Amino acid sequence: MKTLHTRSYAKINLCLNIVGKREDGYHKLDMILLPISLHDSLIISKLNTTRDNLVTVDDFSNGAYEYNLATLALHKLQKIYKFNQKFSVFIHKVIPIQAGLGGGSSNAAVTLKAVNNILNLGASDEELMNIGKTLGCDIPFFVKNVPARCQGIGDLITPITIKNNYFVLLVKPEAGCPTREIYQIADTMDLPICNIDKIVEALAVGDDDAIAANISNALQAAAISVVPEIQTIIDLLKGYGLKIVQLTGSGSAVFALSTDKKLLKKVFKELENRYQVELARVLK
Repeated sequence: MKTLHTRSYAKINLCLNIVGKREDGYHKLDMILLPISLHDSLIISKLNTTRDNLVTVDDFSNGAYEYNLATLALHKLQKIYKFNQKFSVFIHKVIPIQAGLGGGSSNAAVTLKAVNNILNLGASDEELMNIGKTLGCDIPFFVKNVPARCQGIGDLITPITIKNNYFVLLVKPEAGCPTREIYQIADTMDLPICNIDKIVEALAVGDDDAIAANISNALQAAAISVVPEIQTIIDLLKGYGLKIVQLTGSGSAVFALSTDKKLLKKVFKELENRYQVELARVLK
């Protein structure tokens, strides 16, 4: 196998708690992450060179990349498994950046899994997750890519059950949210705590009212302080009668979760000329 074509899925945070901070600066988290069908597409190929890897992205509309997590993932894998083979990774971007949807982390996880398969390295998911957690807190989740409670620095993954078939409307303002800045602002605030056990139970039985009543994102207020339009979007979506509405990750994308695809399509059409809007489904 020399070339692999694969999808790199986005995620939403149904809950995000910050429960502490480690001495190395990493935040201790407790989250519910749901993979969704919105995805980038990756083409990963062997290169006939020993000079360097080549990672290219076809969309820089949201600003220049200081680094690319897929590149770092390749370098880390080469260092640990001591192979000289170099790779070309072409990333067709669909997942917006600085949106809280985990696109870069997903790209890195998919790259780890693809190279593992192409070279038959024999690394387990747990080994790839251990590599990934040194690069970003969402990467271990994307190695598994199932609905899960994620704890620690994102590396403790507990799969969860979802009864309903949910669709997701994503609405993103033009401005993005730099993750580091949002966490720094959140560190100065009193943060809400989501009752994650209640959310896990509600997802298992399909109780949307309980989900709506208990979700929260510790980064939402910080993100709104940087991009006030996030609050406008939240209010708009709730005004359409959508109950499960929240910022995902560090933002700036807001999601509405619902089993009513018809309503989400209606709202999509109402907002598509004002914001970047995507309609997806939750992956089980």
